[in-house]
Amino acid sequence: QVIVHDVDELTEKLFPVVEAMQKHFSAGSGTYYSDSIFFLSVAMHRVMPKEITQIIQVDLDLKYKANIRDLFDEFNNFPEGAVIGIAREMQPVYRHTFWQYRRENPQTKVGDPPPDGLPGFNSGVLLLNLEAMRQSKLYNQLLEPTMVQKLTEKYHFKGHLGDQDFFTMVGMEHPELFHVLNCTWNRQLCTWWKDHGYSDVFDQYFQCEGEVKIYHGNCNTPIPED
Repeated sequence: QVIVHDVDELTEKLFPVVEAMQKHFSAGSGTYYSDSIFFLSVAMHRVMPKEITQIIQVDLDLKYKANIRDLFDEFNNFPEGAVIGIAREMQPVYRHTFWQYRRENPQTKVGDPPPDGLPGFNSGVLLLNLEAMRQSKLYNQLLEPTMVQKLTEKYHFKGHLGDQDFFTMVGMEHPELFHVLNCTWNRQLCTWWKDHGYSDVFDQYFQCEGEVKIYHGNCNTPIPED
């Protein structure tokens, strides 16, 4: 069954929820009404009908090497309290974004590479347990403007990647809200940061063992042919 949702209608519902986030996680200088759609996943549980309990949200620049039904099985692996399934970011983008926090907290794992660090998240493939998002008191508290402000100040955070920035920042503070997907479910191919100051550590973020299930051609990177 295919249901088409009106973008303007969705944006109208989203805007009050995500308006406060946009100044922290948008490329523009202000909070633009149209930007709200880039935060759809953050408040999907507020705009979708109650009977929809789980959603997989994906970017368009993906190539599937496995059956998407298998990805749905990952919902069964969510630990108690987790509301979102998401893969780690595979570039040192958040090592860069959190530079001031890292300088003030030299022992932090924030922005460090896997397996022990917290490299942040990539929102190209998202498993949204809408029912868990609705039920989670903690998650809904984190959507409040005062909480967003508090965390952005703590981490000196200013991003431009929409929902991905929000999930990353929240994940630094509350990793228990997330089920981390294996990198093979979101094998990102972009290497922009390798040529922009991070060649010495890039491979620590970019490596991904295992048979790729979904390729993600982010930053317009060509996806390998079969």
